[in-house]
Amino acid sequence: MVYPIVKFPDPILQRPAESVTAFDDDLRRLVDDMFESMYVAHGIGLAAPQIGIPKRITVIDLSFQKTPEDKIALINPEVVTKEGKIYTRKRAVSACPIFGRRSRARPR
Repeated sequence: MVYPIVKFPDPILQRPAESVTAFDDDLRRLVDDMFESMYVAHGIGLAAPQIGIPKRITVIDLSFQKTPEDKIALINPEVVTKEGKIYTRKRAVSACPIFGRRSRARPR
């Protein structure tokens, strides 16, 4: 199932997402649907709130379907350490066509 992309400034994009507690077939189906929705939106990453689901789930495919074994699904991801700052120009599928300058932790 392809979900529509929620656009900025929808409030769901600004609220903290809920932790996933059930690791079952519904979650597997949602992750598959998120990949499908991301590909239709021509993205390489998608978080569940970007499709209107307030859960801590992210899917990533930097190859954009060229190497399916490299697909990544993150469930309840956490930043455990960060150091410094790096600034990048970023466009999220939820913010089309808005580009913004984002501050991220500098990679080690």
